[in-house]
Amino acid sequence: MIPLKVETYTPMTINTLSNTALLNLMTLLSPSFPVGGYVYSHGIEYAVEGGRITNEQDLCVWINAALRHGTGRIDGILFKSAWAAVTENKVIDLEWVIERSDVMRGTKEMGLESQSQGKAFLDTTAQVWDLEKLDQVMEVVGGMEHQPTYPVAVAIVSAASDIPLQASLLAYFHAFSANLVSAGIRLVPLGQVAGQRGMEELKLSIDDMVEATILGKIENLGTAAPIIDWASMQHETQYTRLFRS
Repeated sequence: MIPLKVETYTPMTINTLSNTALLNLMTLLSPSFPVGGYVYSHGIEYAVEGGRITNEQDLCVWINAALRHGTGRIDGILFKSAWAAVTENKVIDLEWVIERSDVMRGTKEMGLESQSQGKAFLDTTAQVWDLEKLDQVMEVVGGMEHQPTYPVAVAIVSAASDIPLQASLLAYFHAFSANLVSAGIRLVPLGQVAGQRGMEELKLSIDDMVEATILGKIENLGTAAPIIDWASMQHETQYTRLFRS
């Protein structure tokens, strides 16, 4: 079943963010939230090993491609669909999104990266926050073969917490980018200032992806980042590794 389309939402209807919602969002996507994102490089470790990322510019190009054409593209569309399904209490739509997101990973390591973080995110949130909608979703998830990936997990909690879609997407894409920048500056290596310059450069891509996601359609689901998937496959057998992907 095709999930609920939410391209009819406009920024005016989803941009209001209360102080409580802002604090919740900052908590959920803080580096201190225990999902273990610091152990994943999204193929960057092999790209550095193979000489494809050697400097600040290379790193930004890689992350920009992941955002616009790779994982970021499918994560955004599935995030939106999951957020809408929880908001509208569409259980069948949510099950579809969870299954589709779980199988739409280009490599084994990409799947591990998203699935493990999704599980950790939901487990932690369920233990700390008292959210009726989240409890209901956890009952649905408990009976499924497939489990929510990280973007779907964040979308579920955002919707259950009444955090608007646009703000949730901004925070998610920012956290995704920041985690890869952090991995890159450790691997190349680069300095902290270079990392901040990279985040500044990626802001435009983050903003563009949020707009594209909100206006996009489920029919556009797909990726076009074969080199990133290839690097992830090579990383699976890389002799010396610091990261799990």
